[in-house]
Amino acid sequence: MTTTGRWDFWIDRGGTFTDVVARDAEGRLHVEKLLSENPEQYADAPLEAIRRLLGVPQLSAAVAAQRVRTIKMGTTVATNALLERHGASVCLIVTRGFRDLLEIGTQDRPDIFALKIESRRRLPPRWSK
Repeated sequence: MTTTGRWDFWIDRGGTFTDVVARDAEGRLHVEKLLSENPEQYADAPLEAIRRLLGVPQLSAAVAAQRVRTIKMGTTVATNALLERHGASVCLIVTRGFRDLLEIGTQDRPDIFALKIESRRRLPPRWSK
């Protein structure tokens, strides 16, 4: 592992595992997979993965900002909660003209040329001004 230079991190924090792909300063790719929740070993899986990849001891000072170029993080936890209809109610506010965004999505459907489109059940109830 390199001890200098800036790294890029791409993180997916899931309900069970946190997956991290990183690119070091020389352009090599590295992968780390941790349990998303493991309080006996670490407080935060994404941060622990970054520490391990950079070779920073867990109990040492913070990760130096100069070592990190980018961190891009997504989560399947929120997506799954939305799709499974679990969790607290939330409100999505969008700019005028985009109210159908969640319903339209990607227009992905089994038969792209079907005249009668079977739409999926709308995720949230709709309220409009």
